[in-house]
Amino acid sequence: MMNTKKTGSVMIFFSCVLSMVVLTLFFSEPEKNKYNPNRDPQSRVSGNTVEIRLDRNRSGHYMVGGTINDYPVTFLLDTGATDVVVPASIADKMHLKPGRSGKAMTANGPITVYETNIDQLSIGAMNMYNIRASINPSMPSSDVLLGMSALGRLEFIQEDDSLTLKQKSF
Repeated sequence: MMNTKKTGSVMIFFSCVLSMVVLTLFFSEPEKNKYNPNRDPQSRVSGNTVEIRLDRNRSGHYMVGGTINDYPVTFLLDTGATDVVVPASIADKMHLKPGRSGKAMTANGPITVYETNIDQLSIGAMNMYNIRASINPSMPSSDVLLGMSALGRLEFIQEDDSLTLKQKSF
């Protein structure tokens, strides 16, 4: 009798744990989509033009999945950033070489950054080559700021809560 009660308690415990795991997996996907609704951007190619429509996240920012030198990253579009800005922890994983140091002004004050170059930056079917970038050792985020050194090569149009990026290839 006592052994049956123990077995029943163990089964209830494991059922609760399994339920929590299933619920976590079920609800984590919508949470990821709230942070970055553009994790896998869809490209529309027409002639020599590629278009990608982005939705704002719950904080009002435009985030998008992409790659730098074939390394997957999440970009935060930032028209106030002069360059593409890569956190040092990600730059190390990508083997980006830090160049000359310089000072940059951020919302939190002046910081030291290091020049670098990105061979290829991709978002969906959009590819850009030889992009000026900065490595920021003070950046705790795992997101890469997509600044004007890349955005300046694109046309972008904002309507309501969406932003359309256009790239014309010649």
